[in-house]
Amino acid sequence: MSLIVLGTASHVGKSVTVTALCRALHRRGIPVAPFKSQNMSLNSYVTADGSEIGMAQAVQAFAAGVEPVADMNPILLKPKGDRRSHVVMLGRPYKDVRIHDYYTETDLLFLEAIAAFERLQGRYGHVVVEGAGGAAEVNLYDRDIANIRLARHLGLPIVLVADIERGGIFA
Repeated sequence: MSLIVLGTASHVGKSVTVTALCRALHRRGIPVAPFKSQNMSLNSYVTADGSEIGMAQAVQAFAAGVEPVADMNPILLKPKGDRRSHVVMLGRPYKDVRIHDYYTETDLLFLEAIAAFERLQGRYGHVVVEGAGGAAEVNLYDRDIANIRLARHLGLPIVLVADIERGGIFA
């Protein structure tokens, strides 16, 4: 079984929760892999095959007892300032984009993310998915590739993480 960990906001503990779940399942002998369809971070990790993924997904992979691979973080956004990001897709440089232009490609990116998830599911059987930012960011809802749309498409049960210091459970 797979599940998705969503948050009421950014920095509420999604990454730590996914890491803990991966470790707990690994300790019980259950094969598992982490997954975050889209991550925005300058902290990245280079996998054994030279792919670049978010550092958090690499840490989660190690907690799960598996080698980090590009499918664990198919879309990595590396902010460059002035509303621009460098997009890494499936571990390889894709392009530099302005945020508005990025949003015109979310359907393609969503399909890439789904394919990556399905490869992990086929290989490990269990995938713990991490959402991005807050699950209820209405300004991004129609372009979401990491939260509710992903959960619905994959039929994943949702674990909601909240932090009282960041607004509690209003999502």
